[in-house]
Amino acid sequence: MFTGIVQTRLAVADVLKKEDFATFIFDFSDELVDGLVIGASVAINGTCLTAREIIPASSGSGAGSSTGSRVSFDAIGQTLKVTNLGDLKAGSIVNIERAAKFGDEIGGHLLSGHVMQQVRVVEVIETVNNLVVWMERPDNLAPYLLDKGYVALNGCSLTIAEVAGDRFAVHLIPETRDVTTFGLVTVGDKINVEVDPQTQAVVDTVQRLLGSSEALGSLLETIKATSDNG
Repeated sequence: MFTGIVQTRLAVADVLKKEDFATFIFDFSDELVDGLVIGASVAINGTCLTAREIIPASSGSGAGSSTGSRVSFDAIGQTLKVTNLGDLKAGSIVNIERAAKFGDEIGGHLLSGHVMQQVRVVEVIETVNNLVVWMERPDNLAPYLLDKGYVALNGCSLTIAEVAGDRFAVHLIPETRDVTTFGLVTVGDKINVEVDPQTQAVVDTVQRLLGSSEALGSLLETIKATSDNG
């Protein structure tokens, strides 16, 4: 389980690819690797992966000394197909979040690390203190991508600021730009999406009760109109 509060962005040290399989290797700092054990979960661009191998770096005080550990994670074909991990290569920058622990502050919203699909960035509007990123809003995800609703994008817990037909936008503060890969985002980038599970549960339940997505859309429009007129 994760909270969507990315701890750092980090370059991929190496990628070992086989047929329908890949191993991603990172150089974790002492702080990032603290308490990490083989089998633990880590979110890479919002995708929950399992630590396979942890190799401490050499220690010492000389010019060639290093700290931290080299950590590897495996991903199978389905993960590579559904997420943007399949496009990673050595030097690619990703978002990293360690799994949440009981007692941790939940600054974002609860995430499973199970990415549903990718969406493309269609517009980036950057000013001195603000960054607005517009992305595709595919039909199959549209019921869950609602104005002011939660969404996880490349593992970042964000609030949808605007919805306009087949696209939606998030507005990013300087801290998010500095810590996550959104500070490097460009048009055409593919972003991993995990919708808010509570929103998904409510929408799916109502849709089953109403019997169709068209009926759900009509209900949502009626609720919105009533709210606007109230």
